[in-house]
Amino acid sequence: MTLASSFPTPQVHAFDNPARRRRRSHFHIINRNKPHRTLHFLLIPTSPSPSSSLLFSCSSFPLTHSDPILQFRHHHLLSTDGNFIVEDLSAAVEEDVSPATTARIFVQEPPWLFLKGLLMQEEEMRQKDKEREKYNLLRRRQIEAETEAWEKMVEEYRELEREMREKMLAPNLPHVKSLLLGWFEPFRAAVEAEQTAHRARPKKQQDSIAPHVDDLPADKVAVIVMHKMMAMVMENEEGCVQLVHAAVHIGMALEQEVRIHKFVEGNKSSQSKKTEGDAEDSLDSDKEKQRNYLNSLLKKNRLREVQMILRKEECSPWSRDTQAKLGSRLVELLIDTAYVHSPVNQSADTPPDIRPAFRHGFKAVPWHPGQKFSKKYGIIQCDPLVLVGLEKCAKHMLIPYMPMLIPPKKWKGYDKGGHLFLPSYIMRTHGSKKQQDVMKNVDGAQMQKVFEALDILGNTKWRVNRRVLGVVESIWAGGGNIAGLVDCKDVPKPDKPLVEDLKLIQEWKCNVRKAKKINLERHSLRCDTELKLSVARKMKDEEGFYYPHNLDFRGRAYPMHPHLNHLGSDLCRGLLEFAEGRPLGKSGLRWLKIHLANLYAGGIEKQSYDGRLGFIEDHIHDIFDSADHPINGNRWWLTAEDPFQCLAACINLSEALRSSSPNSFISHLPIHQDGSCNGLQHYAALGRDDLEAAAVNLVAKEKPADVYTEIAVRVYDIMRQDSNKDPDTFPNALLAKVLIDQIDRKLVKQTVMTSVYGVTYIGAREQIKRRLGEKGFVTDDRLLYAASCYAAKVTLAALGEVFEAARGIMGWLGDCAKVIACENQAVCWTTPLGLPVVQPYCKTERYQIRTSLQLLALQREGSAVSVKKQRSAFPPNFVHSLDSSHMMMTALACNDAGLCFAGVHDSFWTHPCDVEKMNQILREKFVELYNMPILENLLEGFQTTYPGLAFPPLPKRGDFDLQKVLDSPYFFN
Repeated sequence: MTLASSFPTPQVHAFDNPARRRRRSHFHIINRNKPHRTLHFLLIPTSPSPSSSLLFSCSSFPLTHSDPILQFRHHHLLSTDGNFIVEDLSAAVEEDVSPATTARIFVQEPPWLFLKGLLMQEEEMRQKDKEREKYNLLRRRQIEAETEAWEKMVEEYRELEREMREKMLAPNLPHVKSLLLGWFEPFRAAVEAEQTAHRARPKKQQDSIAPHVDDLPADKVAVIVMHKMMAMVMENEEGCVQLVHAAVHIGMALEQEVRIHKFVEGNKSSQSKKTEGDAEDSLDSDKEKQRNYLNSLLKKNRLREVQMILRKEECSPWSRDTQAKLGSRLVELLIDTAYVHSPVNQSADTPPDIRPAFRHGFKAVPWHPGQKFSKKYGIIQCDPLVLVGLEKCAKHMLIPYMPMLIPPKKWKGYDKGGHLFLPSYIMRTHGSKKQQDVMKNVDGAQMQKVFEALDILGNTKWRVNRRVLGVVESIWAGGGNIAGLVDCKDVPKPDKPLVEDLKLIQEWKCNVRKAKKINLERHSLRCDTELKLSVARKMKDEEGFYYPHNLDFRGRAYPMHPHLNHLGSDLCRGLLEFAEGRPLGKSGLRWLKIHLANLYAGGIEKQSYDGRLGFIEDHIHDIFDSADHPINGNRWWLTAEDPFQCLAACINLSEALRSSSPNSFISHLPIHQDGSCNGLQHYAALGRDDLEAAAVNLVAKEKPADVYTEIAVRVYDIMRQDSNKDPDTFPNALLAKVLIDQIDRKLVKQTVMTSVYGVTYIGAREQIKRRLGEKGFVTDDRLLYAASCYAAKVTLAALGEVFEAARGIMGWLGDCAKVIACENQAVCWTTPLGLPVVQPYCKTERYQIRTSLQLLALQREGSAVSVKKQRSAFPPNFVHSLDSSHMMMTALACNDAGLCFAGVHDSFWTHPCDVEKMNQILREKFVELYNMPILENLLEGFQTTYPGLAFPPLPKRGDFDLQKVLDSPYFFN
């Protein structure tokens, strides 16, 4: 018999218990208690033999363990790592061992090994306790952020007021903060007086003037209204806000805070008895107790008591009318109490220049562009003094729905998931009752995969890239106007000409309008940038944070936080990275280089992978310089199409290459794999057309196919033919001659990209007009408009020629939608993952309500559907529902494979080391999706949902083999 291991000088103790011996025909272990994985058992014959002498000459430690719990029937050994080693098991099973000739020997490990195991267990327990304590701390902070944000803001204003009274001196505050502090006390007093008057009014007057005005403390109402008003002013280019929008948004914000306030106040007593870690459990328990109590009252037929309890607990959603009336009254109070003081030096004889910060007025605008007839709507115009420096004060504004410090609640229903206390809905219905009803009534089991996919997206942990943030802050402090950041300075307005020449005066007025428009756009962009940077500054010291996701009505997923997220601009994406890092590995280093080449773009992203890797090798010194000296170096990264993302990749790659082991370098950078004109890829898969599939990289090629270049070439050919025609019989010949040298990939890209999403001729014209304006070749406005019209027609014609099968499917989808809409029905379908979709396009009904300021015209969903919108929007919406299904299927599979995953519609992100695995998964899921009879299922669903309607037959399709997608390297790249 062979020993598992050797031990020096053992002291062995034999133990034999005949009463417990049994004859068995198989290998058997009885373990009634906890397994003793640290014990080694040696079985030896009791009769003298060479093996027994060998055993006694190789012993180790004088400890006896005679616990009869473990019984071994045959000759076998345990290795030192606790695993079984059996020599000749079949022979051992058949061998008949006599009880008189077999003894069991128990050898225990030395005490220091046992103590080491205990210490390791204790260390694990300590680590778990630390993690639990850390999570609970983050959870408390998250609850405070969601429930006490406005309370803290109120307390801050109170503290500033106390400081001002004590020191008899106004504190040195930023512009917006000083304005709000000056408005706070008068406005709070006005709200408090309104609440007192409200309680004295009859119920009918309460509902007509300011419903729910006393549901919150006056100081909290004041802070919410002031901050919401300033936030809306920041987002508007002209410093004015439509009254109806301001009133409704303020009403919505107050309703949200009322719900949280009532919940917190109503649960303080129960929460004080339990730990915050059990808050959700206690809430569920309280609800269950109340439900049982109500059921018992119903059984006893005590209906009046039930109604009283429900009326007391009821917190039904406010109507749009209620929100508008309350918001309008509070805006009126703010107008009456908020003033600004001009900082200009004034003589003692002149009265101080104090004027209202906001004014209520009316503005006339045409019903449609170019029309003479106009409509008037109420506006709130802020004083120019309020706008001074407003864009630099975003950091002092309260931003709702910030990224979460802990993973979001799992989705379990329409309004069950996401944030802990802030109202969270799984679908952005924008007030569509049809969509809300469908989502509230859908079976949870049907939606399970959708819930899980949203949970996976929400559980991806992010952090701020501090090095990139430092570069952004430096550029922004220097005035911006670099790397896509807006210029911090306004365009100077041209001086009025001295000569009273009519042509010069008209030209001057036109230039003034252009300058004013540019400055308004810059103001809006500066405010947006400040909001993004404000979030980044607040989150930069966090170890990580999470973005709860929800859906639009087509199933596309979006982060609920609106400003700094990975769906945003290059600035946002450059500032974000995964909180979890993973070693690059050999493949990860390669994909990091390819990713950097893709971000640089400029045609490099259309080369083969080897060509992109070669580009990176040729610019390795530029990459190192960009990482080391992003501001004062040669700034190669600024020439990239996505400069901040390029800078982040330069930093990551340079750190990896300079490390002692690049393959072991821990990378946090997300690597993107983007679809090649993904909408057309979905149409090609639906139509199974070989030529269209090849045009959008559904088949393998040496280098990626570029559909935009292909369309641009076709547009050029058409215009070249038109330019040779006689201008007298074909007026567009002159336009063709003007445009023929301006045709390139960039000119047609946006129109091609959006063609599958239902872009109209007018939309295509505007897209091409903007591209031609950027080129600056055509300066005359009339010629620019005519050239854009002609180029749009030619581009759409070229698209129809190249993607004939896709156009056929789009036409069939539109025809089906028309059949349904003509019966005054909304188009409905279910995605492959079980999400019910309802197109919300109905003719709106306008109605008026009387508020304290003016009559407001509101809109609501009408009973008649819009046939035109239902028809034109169905093809792009259906494709969006398919690409969202593909993304969710990929997210689920990546999570099962242990990958970190983020999705941006048709762009999938993961760590560099996991790109190859994700590429395999996303291709497999695409094939799996389109192996389903999608169009057949859609038609069957229509026939079931709308019985009696005659639908057109399915369009003809080709015989493209979807399995080729699995081998296409540039399908997503």
